[in-house]
Amino acid sequence: MSTFNTENASTLENAMQLMIQTFHKYSGNEGDKYTLSKAELKEMLTTELGNYLGNAQDKDAVEKVMGDLDSNNDGEVDFTEFIILVGALTVACNDFFQEYHPDDKKTTKTE
Repeated sequence: MSTFNTENASTLENAMQLMIQTFHKYSGNEGDKYTLSKAELKEMLTTELGNYLGNAQDKDAVEKVMGDLDSNNDGEVDFTEFIILVGALTVACNDFFQEYHPDDKKTTKTE
C-alpha cells in the first residue's frame, strides 16, 4: 500500500491514514486482502484495541463482535464494517470521558 505525504497533513488526515494502514496491516494475511477474516479480526482486536475491549481473547466475545460488524453476513469484515467499529468505540470513549469528567464542562455564571 502506498503511503501518503504526512509532511503537511492535518491531525485528522494523519488519523485517517493510520486507520487505513492499521486495517491493511491485518487484512489479507489469509484470504482476501481487502477484508478481515475471523482470525485476522481477533488478532487486530487483541493487539490494537485490547485496552478498550478488555478480553478480546474470549472466543464468544470475538464471535459477537464479528456478528455485529459483518453486516452483509459474508463471514468477513470489510473496511466499511471496520470503520463502523472504530467509530462506535470512539463515540463510547467520548461519552465515557464526558460522563466521568463533569468538572471539565463549562458552567455559566448567574448574575
